[in-house]
Amino acid sequence: MDDLSTYLRNYFSVSDQDLEIIAKLFYKESLAKGEYFCKVNGQCDRLSFVVKGYLRVSKESQEKVTTQWISSPGYFITDLGSLVFGNLSRWDIQAVSDVSLYTITKKDYNSISKLVRSWPILEKRFLTACFMTLEDRVFNLLSLSASQRFERLMEVAPGIFNEVPLHYLASMMGMSPETLSRLRAKSIS
Repeated sequence: MDDLSTYLRNYFSVSDQDLEIIAKLFYKESLAKGEYFCKVNGQCDRLSFVVKGYLRVSKESQEKVTTQWISSPGYFITDLGSLVFGNLSRWDIQAVSDVSLYTITKKDYNSISKLVRSWPILEKRFLTACFMTLEDRVFNLLSLSASQRFERLMEVAPGIFNEVPLHYLASMMGMSPETLSRLRAKSIS
């Protein structure tokens, strides 16, 4: 649980005692390339920390499939509305490579507040950080050029280009696959 413990400690500033309690609620899970973590209109009853691999968050609409996000190592993945409110999942979440995860069930996630007194504060920080990431993504899509969005992704996740099909990345960044291919070729030369 080293990856998970390190992340939890750094991200939540959690005490060693609380860290041990929380980490014990997670179990190792693997998904093979192409396997679904959850599907649209199903239930997503778990939250996972990505240790290795990539998962695509997508949805079909108006005769096309749009990639909303690619979850990579060091991030959590779930359909939050399904996990927290019990709604049907709004997203297909599918492994685009073999994936290793640390997973907590909805039941165990909901029990943390009974086990760790500081959980409401920690959870608030976690959700705030998730929301800030979303705000940054929206702002970048609205304010940056395609070239700038490509450069930004290259800075924060250079390995993603070797693991995830370019048309998924292009969709996530709001550009055509041809534009992304041109930008990538230009950056290599």
